Amino acid sequence: MDIISSCAEQLTPAGELHHLLTLDGLDRNTVAALLDRATAYLRPAGARPARDGALQDTTVANLFFEPSTRTRASFELAAKRMSADVLNLDVNTSSRIKGESILDTIYTLQAMQVDVFVIRDASAGVPAYIANHVQPHVSVLNAGEANLSHPTQGLLDILTIQQHNPDFESLAVTIIGDIAHSRVACSAVQGLRIMGTRDIRLVAPPGFEPDMANFPGTQFTHDIDSAIEGSDVVMALRVQKERIKEKSGLITNEQYLLKYGLTAERVRLAKPDAIVMHPGPMNRNVEITSEVADGAQSVIERQVTNGLAVRMAVLAAITESRKK
Repeated sequence: MDIISSCAEQLTPAGELHHLLTLDGLDRNTVAALLDRATAYLRPAGARPARDGALQDTTVANLFFEPSTRTRASFELAAKRMSADVLNLDVNTSSRIKGESILDTIYTLQAMQVDVFVIRDASAGVPAYIANHVQPHVSVLNAGEANLSHPTQGLLDILTIQQHNPDFESLAVTIIGDIAHSRVACSAVQGLRIMGTRDIRLVAPPGFEPDMANFPGTQFTHDIDSAIEGSDVVMALRVQKERIKEKSGLITNEQYLLKYGLTAERVRLAKPDAIVMHPGPMNRNVEITSEVADGAQSVIERQVTNGLAVRMAVLAAITESRKK
């Protein structure tokens, strides 16, 4: 399959969201509008979840060619709570493992009147490739692409940070861990820069360093303590062992926790009201201790709640533009 790197147009001529493939290139007004819409879908713990008929007569296909729990579950719940017909398909139950091309799979489902494709794939460029080949009324949402992009994760992270402190320009944000293989880090940085954050600090062990060309406007260091000092937001990342081709040189879990793990002692270097984030799933007592993950400064569960609201907001936005 010849995967193209160019991105289909995400916005309609009227400036409305048609696809969501990356945060890169979106403006602050577009992102802010999505965050406002997501906020309207949030409900207090224990309350009835938000529901509406925005996706009535819309069919959403979740095509996950890579394992997922949180993202897949939240997209499915988001679509169902908005009255969509939902189809879930993974590589183990699809014809792709029998040799069918990904476009033939898309065309087959498109012939069944699927309106929205939610795509996760380990290969770079797949969401854009599909977006460039679907019919004009069909939308494509990127639910995780290789190590390059995870735009709804970026949006939910930005929403979580905004709830803590909406003054993005003044924030110091530290992202720690396997930056080299993290699509979460890519989209988080894109979102922060769109919102005006200038102090973004990246920390990684040797061998996990990012290609800084993919992280413009950020600072990189191996020194975790200096990076955390004075931070408003501290985000730990999961070690992406499944994406690391050479396993023999991996840092051990014990070494990682000692040198790069987010411990209570290290969190105290941040500002007293700093929040602690993690995209999940967590490797407890590797990237983050249980004391920190379950502590008062942790907003990890709030990230999950915000993720559902963000995906509802994105589905509502692209459905509105599609029906016009």
